[in-house]
Amino acid sequence: MNVETSDDRILAILGGKPVRETYLPYGSQYIDDEDIQMVISTLRSPFLTQGPKIKEFEDEVARFTGAKYAVAFCNGTAALHGAVFAAGITKGDEVITTPMTFAASANCVRYCGGTVVFADIVPKTCNIDINQIKKKRTDRTRAIIPVDYTGQPADLDELMDFAREYGLIVIEDAAHSLGATYKGKKVGSIADMTMFSFHPVKHITTGEGGIITTNSEEFFKRLILFRSHGITRDRNMLKNQAEGPWYYEMLDLGYNYRITDLQAALGISQLSKIESFLKRRRTIAQRYNEAFTGIDGVVIPYQKDDRNSSWHLYVISLNLNHLRVGRREIFEALQQENIGVNVHYIPVHLHPYYERLGYRKGIAPVAESVYETILTLPLYPSMSDKDSYDVIKAVKKVLDHYRAAH
Repeated sequence: MNVETSDDRILAILGGKPVRETYLPYGSQYIDDEDIQMVISTLRSPFLTQGPKIKEFEDEVARFTGAKYAVAFCNGTAALHGAVFAAGITKGDEVITTPMTFAASANCVRYCGGTVVFADIVPKTCNIDINQIKKKRTDRTRAIIPVDYTGQPADLDELMDFAREYGLIVIEDAAHSLGATYKGKKVGSIADMTMFSFHPVKHITTGEGGIITTNSEEFFKRLILFRSHGITRDRNMLKNQAEGPWYYEMLDLGYNYRITDLQAALGISQLSKIESFLKRRRTIAQRYNEAFTGIDGVVIPYQKDDRNSSWHLYVISLNLNHLRVGRREIFEALQQENIGVNVHYIPVHLHPYYERLGYRKGIAPVAESVYETILTLPLYPSMSDKDSYDVIKAVKKVLDHYRAAH
């Protein structure tokens, strides 16, 4: 039995003993022998890229999400770029998205020459606010890119209804929400196009990688074209008569955004374990919820009853009225306890690139306010029970020390 001493209560940042001896990152991949063997077998096959594993992986993702089509890309950002291209966004077009996201959700619009319009968020879920979208829509608006923040789906019914009313395309950034459900439907089968990311910290990994799911044959064909230089050999798509079996045409200015068979092979193996990954994430999230409910200084993530998060991230909000220091001091103290906390995200419009384009602080006051207090705790399937209890112990230790006197 471990007996806590007075030394254990001294913060590591003040010279005390850290809760953990080794550093626990906020996210990490889970790779087993089955994954390794799948990649090795592909290495021994005739195809390292542009081979059969890519379609096999796409078919498995389409099946899992309930979408008709899936097109894999070398990373999630490339996939978003492809979706914006497929939507026909060009110079003069506006696309509405959230500032509470990674920069790629907005950058993909800029790649196509479009104008990014930031709509503020709902404070409880940190997802984009449909009422703010309605205020920001103009005659130049062509698409909406909602982000499923931390794995909880955005308000998709309201978004899709509004989009249909004004002829807009919805590209769901579901980098956080593979395996999440919205009113009983799997994410990936609802929006016009949906992007999933397979970066190592996501639900499954292909090293780097991303995919777009869609039910539209038109979008599917444009995505296939875009990821491979805008080139096709499809006789039904050629503009001129084929000169011979070798003949191909470049129909659009595409990119080389292809995923490899090695990545796809890893993705196939990873996807076979997705249910166990999701179960483990939800177990840890529930453990955190139970531990932090009612603790002064912490607000746990709010979840809507009609959707089931896939818990990519576990983001708490610090109630600074109950603490005698700010978020930075809490962050640094937890790091010294060897807990790899992080912050998701700095609102996109506050980055220097977007400031140079004319975006200013104050255009999304809710997102800006939420950013000041949020903190991401470690959450991933390969965390042990001890790892999760270390996180809880460290958070309570640090908050106990910095809690304001009443």
